[in-house]
Amino acid sequence: MKLIADSGSTKTDWTLLHNSGMRTDNVFMATFKTQGITPIHQSPAEIRQILAQELMPQLSTFSRAQLVNSKILESPLLSNIQVYFYGSGCTSTHVPMMKQMLFEVFSPQAVEVYSDLMAAARALCGHEEGVACILGTGANSCLYDGEKITQNTPPLGYLLGDEGSGAVLGRFFMNALFKDPQYANLCDAYLKETGLTMASIINKVYREPLANRFLASTASFVSQHLDFKPLRQMVIDNFRSFFQRNVTHYQRPDLSVHAVGSIAWYFQEELREAAKQEGFVLGNIMATPMEGLIKYHQ
Repeated sequence: MKLIADSGSTKTDWTLLHNSGMRTDNVFMATFKTQGITPIHQSPAEIRQILAQELMPQLSTFSRAQLVNSKILESPLLSNIQVYFYGSGCTSTHVPMMKQMLFEVFSPQAVEVYSDLMAAARALCGHEEGVACILGTGANSCLYDGEKITQNTPPLGYLLGDEGSGAVLGRFFMNALFKDPQYANLCDAYLKETGLTMASIINKVYREPLANRFLASTASFVSQHLDFKPLRQMVIDNFRSFFQRNVTHYQRPDLSVHAVGSIAWYFQEELREAAKQEGFVLGNIMATPMEGLIKYHQ
């Protein structure tokens, strides 16, 4: 039995796999969703609460297990489970804490915790060499040799880096709405559709938590108005900056560049245009890494 988690800052996708008993490969069983789990931003108590209150009730439908004091009792279905957790913020410093939380909740046979970048590399490249990128709420990239990550350009977060991400696109978009006269009509349309004001936007960005998620949420509106040429160019320029400041450092123009994440998926045409302009060839593009991770772990 294998439980695979792909966790970002916004949500976590979980897939439960089991062996049929008749085959040597794993058979898809069920999928679940919870809010994002990021140990770099959340305390052990917060993570434990998400696992116990959001994930376990869903799993119990399939495991027939009972919840007692936020811990799962032994059950035939989960007694030999192996947990593979891939998540943003799962740095070497935070891996021990994540393992502890997962052991507390599942009492699994084994737990392995990796970064979301390793999830992207394994999902996109499998066992082949390539450049793997994450383009979602945040952005990241790496050079992958088919087994391990050999190089990584520091993403630095949406305030100092994260070029190509939804958060940075949102930051550019908000700036243009209120400072660029040619965006006046688009500004009116956005404020009317969302019910927001300049004051409430500033409050969300500077005073409320998870400003990166709010900024990235503007991508949906942006994707619906790409017929406005300056806006489409903004998306392309955001991606070009990502290639310039991150991917070029690997000095491997011979390798295909693969990308996973909502921003890569919904803006594929603009991403390919940016890659072409910067001299790169795109390979696989996935909305989420889960399909690739299932294949990898099978």
